[in-house]
Amino acid sequence: MFLGETSRSIQTEMKIGTWNVRSLYRAGSLKAAARELARYKLDVVGVQVVRWDKEGTVRAGDYDFFYGKGNENH
Repeated sequence: MFLGETSRSIQTEMKIGTWNVRSLYRAGSLKAAARELARYKLDVVGVQVVRWDKEGTVRAGDYDFFYGKGNENH
């Protein structure tokens, strides 16, 4: 910041949540999950127990789902 400048603070509101979906294996489950996230207007969500092998990223609706294998015991 230079002499005589004022700083501006920009604040944005984010909705954050968690959801234990129990499984996203069934056909249409991912799209249904994306619809629910949009319904609640959530920006960031931790989704647990998707039960997908490996890891990666998939897009559904306006959401990007990042997933990983997680615990090898389950």
